[in-house]
Amino acid sequence: MSDLKNLKYTHPRLKKFIVWCLSSMKHPRPRLWTRLFVNPFVHSRGAGSKVCMKARLDVFPWRKFSLGRGAIVEDYAVVNNGAGDVIIGEKSRIGIGSVVVGPVEIGDRTSLGPHVHIAGFNHTFDDGDRDWNEQGLTIRPIRIGNECLIGANSCICGGVSIGDRVQVGAGSVVTKDLPDACVAVGNPARVIKLYNVQTKRWERV
Repeated sequence: MSDLKNLKYTHPRLKKFIVWCLSSMKHPRPRLWTRLFVNPFVHSRGAGSKVCMKARLDVFPWRKFSLGRGAIVEDYAVVNNGAGDVIIGEKSRIGIGSVVVGPVEIGDRTSLGPHVHIAGFNHTFDDGDRDWNEQGLTIRPIRIGNECLIGANSCICGGVSIGDRVQVGAGSVVTKDLPDACVAVGNPARVIKLYNVQTKRWERV
């Protein structure tokens, strides 16, 4: 399945047929039989992990999706790997109503609050004379480290890397990389505190 994208160079009509079998073209999400009989054999789900009943898991077999041991995807959250792999670490939590669209890698014991938006791509709009729907995507992977807390209603923009043990305040828009052990708030988010490992104290920036 991982080599399916290469078919567009050698057998484009075959690729189109296979994609049609796995996913609706009008409403791009996995077909029921794909979710029930294909994805469980392709994707990794750790022991004790849980996808709540009202969550929407739009994951396709030609991209990687991994849910770590003890991780939870809460109700009304959406996880989509159509544009890139989605890796969620052990004991991490995708909060109620949050949206995670790959390529995204989330470390262990990281928690997203309600209605957090994370997308590892942007719609290309280089040509102002053409419909943006016809211009494809610019892939910009996102990485969030271990033991992070992303506040409610925050947005993590494409291409951002967030270190370990980072707290992002509610409603923040993260447009640039954040270092380890910091607190960031605002739109655009800026670091307001850093943890000094020598003094064992938080210091204002």
